[in-house]
Amino acid sequence: MTPITEVEGRRLALSNLEKVLHPATGFTKGEMLHYYATTADVLLPHLHDRPLSFLRYPDGPDGQVFFAKNVPPGTPDWVTTAEVPRSEGAARMVLIQDLASLIWAANLVTEFHTPQWRIGTPDVADRLVFDLDPGAPATVVQCCEVARWLRKRLAADGIEAYAKTSGAKGLHLLAAVEPTPSRRTTEYARRLAVAAEKALPRLVVHRMTRSLRPGKVFVDWSQNAAGKTTAAPYTLRARAAPTVSAPVTWQEVADCASPGDLVFCAPDIGPRLRAHGDLLAPLLEPARSAPLP
Repeated sequence: MTPITEVEGRRLALSNLEKVLHPATGFTKGEMLHYYATTADVLLPHLHDRPLSFLRYPDGPDGQVFFAKNVPPGTPDWVTTAEVPRSEGAARMVLIQDLASLIWAANLVTEFHTPQWRIGTPDVADRLVFDLDPGAPATVVQCCEVARWLRKRLAADGIEAYAKTSGAKGLHLLAAVEPTPSRRTTEYARRLAVAAEKALPRLVVHRMTRSLRPGKVFVDWSQNAAGKTTAAPYTLRARAAPTVSAPVTWQEVADCASPGDLVFCAPDIGPRLRAHGDLLAPLLEPARSAPLP
C-alpha cells in the first residue's frame, strides 16, 4: 500500500520509500524525502519564483536519467505552474513555492535545476553563475584555485561571489546582480572566463571544445543564457552517493587539498546548517545585488 501523508494540508501519496536510490551508501527514497523536508527552509527561497527543470532518476543513477521541463503528467492542480517562453515555443513549467510542492516533486526523484531569472521577467537575470568543470586529471582542487581568481576579479567590479559544490566534480560561483538582460550577463561572464584563461593559461579553458579540457578547468559562462539552468543550492545529485550541491565557505575553498575535502552528502547538510546557516542567504537580499559594469 502506498503511504499517504499530509503536508501543509495537502495529501500526498509517497511511493517506494524503501527503494535504494544511491547504491554507494544504501540511501533510500524515504531518506531522500526526509532530507528535503528538513532542508526546505533553506532550499525553498532559492527555488522561489524560478521555473524548474527536473533531472529525474527514479531508479537511481544507474537507471534511466532524463530531463523534464514541461509539467509532468498527473501534477496536482494545487502545484503552481506558469507558461514560460522558450526558443522552441512556450512551455508550462513547475514552480516550487511551498513545502507540499517540494515533497511532491521530490517524490518524483529529481535534481532541481533553475534559471538565473524569475518568472515574469524571463531573459532578465538577477543572478550570475560560473560552473567550474574540471577535466581529468584536474579536480575540484584546481577549481578552487580558479574560483579564488574569479572571486577577486568580480570583487574588482563590485560583485561579491559565493561558492557551492556542484554535487558532482566541480564548483559553482554565484553572485546577485541587479536585474540585467541575460544577454548582457552572458557576455560579461564570457569576458571574465576569457580573462581567467589569459591569467591562468595552465589551468583554465573558456571554450566548450572537449578536446581542450583534459587537465584544465572549463569556466562555463554559458549557463547565464536565458535558456540554461544550473543545479540549485541544496539539491541532491544523481550520483552513486547522495551528494549535495552544498554551499561552502571561502576558507574551505582556500583549504581544499584533495577532492574529498569538498564532497558533502545529505547527512552532512544538517550539521553544516547548524554551524553556518545558509551560506548563500546573501543572494536572496536585494540590497546585495550589484550592477554589472
